[in-house]
Amino acid sequence: MQEVAFSPTPETPAAAPHAVVIGAGPAGLMAAERLAASGCQVDVYDAKPSVGRKFLLAGKGGLNLTHSEARPRFDERYGARSAEVGHWLDRFDAQAVRDWAAGLGIETFVGSSGRVFPQDMKAAPLLRAWLQRLRAQGVRLHMRHRWTGWSSDGGWRFDSPQGEVVVQAQAVVLALGGASWPQLGSDGAWLPLLQSRAVEVATLRAANCGFDLGPRRADAPNPGWSELFAQRHAGAPVKSVVLHFESPSGARFARQGEFVITSTGIEGSLVYAASALLRDAIEAQGHALIHLDLLPARDAAYVAQQVVHPRGSRSLSSHLKSRLGLDGVKAGLLYEVLSKSDCADAATLAQTIHRLPLRLQAARPIAEAISTAGGVKLEALSADLMLQALPGVFVAGEMLDWEAPTGGYLLSASLASGVVAGEGAADWLQKGQRRLT
Repeated sequence: MQEVAFSPTPETPAAAPHAVVIGAGPAGLMAAERLAASGCQVDVYDAKPSVGRKFLLAGKGGLNLTHSEARPRFDERYGARSAEVGHWLDRFDAQAVRDWAAGLGIETFVGSSGRVFPQDMKAAPLLRAWLQRLRAQGVRLHMRHRWTGWSSDGGWRFDSPQGEVVVQAQAVVLALGGASWPQLGSDGAWLPLLQSRAVEVATLRAANCGFDLGPRRADAPNPGWSELFAQRHAGAPVKSVVLHFESPSGARFARQGEFVITSTGIEGSLVYAASALLRDAIEAQGHALIHLDLLPARDAAYVAQQVVHPRGSRSLSSHLKSRLGLDGVKAGLLYEVLSKSDCADAATLAQTIHRLPLRLQAARPIAEAISTAGGVKLEALSADLMLQALPGVFVAGEMLDWEAPTGGYLLSASLASGVVAGEGAADWLQKGQRRLT
């Protein structure tokens, strides 16, 4: 076992307090930046060979940094935790994210959806510039170091390529992520370690996730799509629909957007936006019944009129395509939920076009989710995100018990929590130095 003693870098004085950050994602790197800016020596440890792996993958299709939505509506995106996350955003809001990126030489723009992106849409240039600045501040990165707990004298134990390493630190920021995308490092392995130290933790659950389908109708008792539908349409986008849902508690969701058919159910941005309500409903009653308006731009009277329009020798599929533009995956959805007799009933068919039911019976596994709910309970922390059960230990990012939809809200809150935890740890160290002097 190797005991690691602190040695200052040229950028920090020998008397600088020492802080450790465990987890090299956005929250951890932001905490490290704030600690270094306060004059601390900072060592960042991560189990993976390189930093920001989930950050880079999330930005593969265009890095969504934050959202331009005004507060307090921005805060409301965090649901039951809107007040607590709002306090983090008071310290580092969406404009602060854009200013911070600009300080790294990355200009941003607001897209048509209100989402904020780097001008080149890429994550890698921002991460490179960020790491360059962190190294200039004296931050040291230690990769392939997996945290495994504590030594008998309170040191922090890591498995590394050189064997077990024990690190002593005056303050620690934990930013280990949740349990989504475990191949990128967020595997939730920290949970039992903190529970063993009496830290209150809420069960980790999938958030911003897809769902598996239950039985489609009474004469289709097996869950999921029919084999024919899955073969034809798995991977197909369903565009310009409205998803309606009312939860058992009475909360209502209605939003226009698009989603994607999977081999077992549905996923995509519109589904993710409703995923917290859908997941909670499934946990409460075993299923969640959603309704889709396949033609939100057409009113019910127009749809009913076109359905009953004489079709002569044309098939129903040809009729729906020519009169309403319904074909492909949307037409397939109709045939999945309606029997032949239902399709022959004009009133039932017209009604289903505007209110097509889908019964969801399970969220996809947490490892497939974009993010997680649950984690370290905010009630177990001080306002500056220090664990009450472990003084000097701070927590940031997706480890904490909050959730948000996609659209920049996840990254915004993660960065803001890193600011709060990093500054809290710096203040803790400074107070400790004052106590010693």
